[in-house]
Amino acid sequence: MKFVHIADMHFDSPFVNLSEKDILGDLRRLEQRKAFKKVIEYIKENNIKYFFISGDLYEHKYVRQSTIEYINQLFQEIPETQIFISPGNHDPYLKNSYYNQFAWNSNVKIFSSQIEKIETPEADIYGYGFDDFYCTDSGIEQIEIENKNKVNILVIHGTIDGANLEEKQYNSMSKKMLEEKGFDYIAIRTYT
Repeated sequence: MKFVHIADMHFDSPFVNLSEKDILGDLRRLEQRKAFKKVIEYIKENNIKYFFISGDLYEHKYVRQSTIEYINQLFQEIPETQIFISPGNHDPYLKNSYYNQFAWNSNVKIFSSQIEKIETPEADIYGYGFDDFYCTDSGIEQIEIENKNKVNILVIHGTIDGANLEEKQYNSMSKKMLEEKGFDYIAIRTYT
């Protein structure tokens, strides 16, 4: 099973410190687009069937519709690839979010705050997405892998073994608990 896993693109981030220096913020945003396009080209060239995005694809407060259209246009270039997105704390699945309001390409699955399992021929893919800018309990502890004869993957955004209360608000999970669940791969972006 071949897949690509990324996280934390933060499209349309204001890059406050860079933006104060002439056009550096704009240049950084352009570099983000180029890097993401290279990921899509790699997926195309290598016939990758699965693409996991573990949160913070964009900055909810700053993202422009043109950026969402750009991302979706790139997704349309890989129609044979199943794309799974787990919204994080910077791009939660809100009522007014692009995850909820935009007509994404048919190969895109965006997880919400209800843990969901998607069965594919090669794997069972479980996912969870933030529905707010903070998350104190995703319910991952409740997951029971149903078919241990298949590859089982978890797509999620969060904190592993959070060290303080502030970090724990970003979906804190223990490494031990995740190991005990028995996933073959955990597509995560974590703060440690």
